[in-house]
Amino acid sequence: MKEKSRKDYSKHPCFNAAVKGRFGRVHLPVAPKCNIQCNFCNRKYDCVNESRPGVTSTVLSPAQAAVYMGKVLDKEPRISVAGIAGPGDPFANPDETMATLRMISEKFPGIILCLATNGLAIGPYIEELSRMNVSHVTVTVNAVDPEIGARIYSFVRDGKIVYRGVQGASLLLERQLAAIAGLKRHGITVKVNNIVTPGINDTRVEEVAGKMGELGVDLLNCMAMFPNLGTPFGELPQPDKKQMADIRNLAEKYLPQMRHCTRCRADAVGLLDNDRTAEFRGCLSACASLPATDEVVRPYVAVCTKEGVLVNQHLGEANRLQIWEQDGDGFRMIGERQAPEAGGGVRRWTALAKILGDCRVLLAGNIGATPEALLEESGIRTAVMNGFIEDALAAVYSGRDVNVYRGRRESCAAGGCSGTGSGCG
Repeated sequence: MKEKSRKDYSKHPCFNAAVKGRFGRVHLPVAPKCNIQCNFCNRKYDCVNESRPGVTSTVLSPAQAAVYMGKVLDKEPRISVAGIAGPGDPFANPDETMATLRMISEKFPGIILCLATNGLAIGPYIEELSRMNVSHVTVTVNAVDPEIGARIYSFVRDGKIVYRGVQGASLLLERQLAAIAGLKRHGITVKVNNIVTPGINDTRVEEVAGKMGELGVDLLNCMAMFPNLGTPFGELPQPDKKQMADIRNLAEKYLPQMRHCTRCRADAVGLLDNDRTAEFRGCLSACASLPATDEVVRPYVAVCTKEGVLVNQHLGEANRLQIWEQDGDGFRMIGERQAPEAGGGVRRWTALAKILGDCRVLLAGNIGATPEALLEESGIRTAVMNGFIEDALAAVYSGRDVNVYRGRRESCAAGGCSGTGSGCG
């Protein structure tokens, strides 16, 4: 197993201006969809001539992002942070976001993990983000008065329901405040971005700063609205440097201010003082063209084991699952993932399918009919067996039938495992 590196969180250049000339970041553009529409936003995915949030030259799959990460580190070893900042919202694309974070965490354990979100849908993922050691999250909060928010957001989409006006702004604010409180409870460093829009919210930043200070936010980044032609705010003037300086000085009574933001693209790479996004564009495009085969998209195998040698544990009994990958002519256990708590029924196994979204096979000593069906529906094959882990892995990665090692026991309900009988099916 690869030894995990210690992370030095002071090396995050966005949260620590003192290191912005020595350490850099890479944004992995794996989240194209967004769940709100801001009146200043125009997300041109293929734009190469603009440097602002919401813009990328291409979108990557999680596996492609992991390959790209390796290539970036080979060429620019000063990269200390991997972030997901769109081009939409990470949690309008939760499966892609979480799969990417897992892969980066496991393949590059010394890298700081970071997210930027509008906060609408991050809530259900905060606990898992904490377990994965996502240490820094940015939440964009443009107003703490829904009447102001209603002027900024064209719509807010929660699942399949679209909200507009004050109703949409109220829902978004409620989720943002809950998310920030939840992130802080889990010890995650939080930065709040506030997009300063003349005539809309530019006189209300102090309200935002005060409320964010009450919630324990660590850093406030007041950003001048960038007028994008073709959007409702496209004709508004961009706040000038003096106005922004005055706003930051006022907000600093409540929170430390970020004054070195470069308004990064969703595919930004390099140091803040030495951006290399254009230079890496060819590499990004090459990674985006990788085939979406099972080997690329689902490179891992999940294993239920009691001692790490045998496949010998019922899925319902497993608190943690080992994650293995092929390593040359052999195999390597790259880490463990915590299984959802027992007692959740179908929700438990739906959550597990998301946790194992980059695994092609789950190996278990036994498995209930419900989790087996849900995992298979999610594209994760299951194999019930009792035997050596490496024998089973050799069968999986060579395309042979793992079921030659099959040794299914009686079901949990029939008394065939030592669990309570409440969590296996």
